[in-house]
Amino acid sequence: MSMNPGPNEPGAGSFRSSGPPTGDAVPTVRLSHLRQSPQPAGQPVRDQSSRAQRTRRTVDLAVSTHRALDIWQRDAADRLGVARVTGQEVLAALLDQLLADPKLSSQIVRAIQERR
Repeated sequence: MSMNPGPNEPGAGSFRSSGPPTGDAVPTVRLSHLRQSPQPAGQPVRDQSSRAQRTRRTVDLAVSTHRALDIWQRDAADRLGVARVTGQEVLAALLDQLLADPKLSSQIVRAIQERR
């Protein structure tokens, strides 16, 4: 018997429930309202969703670079005493420094020029 049934095997249904929750199951409650900070009286309510004000960028990495970044992230998480450091955090911190440091900016421009 397969532990992971294929799409045509018995037990390969979707994750959707066919009825109301049973036993200890409880419906999922959205907690998105907890992220919003309260507005002072008299202040207009603004959309403070950081997701609405962000733009996504992607990067293609060589497999060896991807592995090296994973290792670096695990090491950084150990040094920080946290469970993990995400690639998003790493890239955001790097970009913040790149845009704030003219010397680093010049180094990056030279590195790009050498790669071309």
